[in-house]
Amino acid sequence: MRRLFAVSAVAFLLSTAPALADHHMAEKPLFDRLGGQPAVNAVVDDFAGRVLADTRINAKFAKSDAARLVANLKSFICSATGGPCKYTGLSMKASHHNMGVTQGEFGALVEDLVATLDKFKVPEKEKGELLGALGPLGPDIVESPSTATGTALPANFKPAPPLHTAHKPMKKKKR
Repeated sequence: MRRLFAVSAVAFLLSTAPALADHHMAEKPLFDRLGGQPAVNAVVDDFAGRVLADTRINAKFAKSDAARLVANLKSFICSATGGPCKYTGLSMKASHHNMGVTQGEFGALVEDLVATLDKFKVPEKEKGELLGALGPLGPDIVESPSTATGTALPANFKPAPPLHTAHKPMKKKKR
C-alpha cells in the first residue's frame, strides 16, 4: 500500500512539475510586462509632467533640472522593475536630503503616479508590483511626518548639477 502511494505521489509530482515550471518560467520581469522601455518612458514622461504641474509638490523641484530628473527616473524605474538598465544616480536618501519632503507630499506624489498608471491602463497586478517596489523608498525620501503639502524647498537644499553640465568633456591642456 505504501509503495502504491509513493508511486502515485511521484507520478503526480512528475505530471505537475512541467506545468509549475512553465508557470514560473512564463512570468516575465515586471519591466517586460509593463511594455519595456517605450512604456517606461511614456509613463515617466507623463508622471514627471504631472508632478511638475502639481502645486502640492512642485515647489520641491524648483531647483532641479527636469531633464536630469526624468532621465534618472527612467533609469531607476527600468532597473527597479527588472529591466536591463543600471541606475547610476544618487541614492533616494542622498538625492532627497534637505528637501524637507513631508508625508503629505509623498502621498501626493504617489497619487500622481497612480493617476499616470491608470491613464495608461496598467493592470492591477503590475500596478501593485510597481507601487510595492517603490513604496519602501518612502522613509528615504520623507523628512517630515507632517501631512502638509505645497511646502517650500528649504534654502539649504543643493540639487545635483543640470544634465547638460554633468558630463562636460574635459578641456584639453595647452602644451
